Amino acid sequence: MSPLLLDTHGFIWFVENDENLPTVVKSRIEIADTVYLSIVSLWEIAIKISIGKLVLQQEYESIEVGLDSAGITLLPISFPDTVHLLKLPFHHRDPFDRMLVAQAITHSLSLVSRDAVLDAYPIERLWK
Repeated sequence: MSPLLLDTHGFIWFVENDENLPTVVKSRIEIADTVYLSIVSLWEIAIKISIGKLVLQQEYESIEVGLDSAGITLLPISFPDTVHLLKLPFHHRDPFDRMLVAQAITHSLSLVSRDAVLDAYPIERLWK
């Protein structure tokens, strides 16, 4: 199985045990050898909390410890990621999702996301 990259909503729903995350997807995350969360997702979460568009069940500051306990590895943004971002067609305009797509391509990761628009890109999207 390919290593997984969690979309922001996939990460939140996984750690909060939210029913929006399909059971089969949750199981795939739990058994995956490697699961990543991009630093861009933490950036998105912090921004949405600060403008009042997102409320988490836990304090934002506890996410780092939660990553370790869940076996999720933080994925930094690399220069090659930005090169892929530069070349991506604008099937999707959200800058956070576009970076996740670029990272999925660069690092050969399956992207865990319910966002079907991402299927327009040459990535494997896991949601079923």
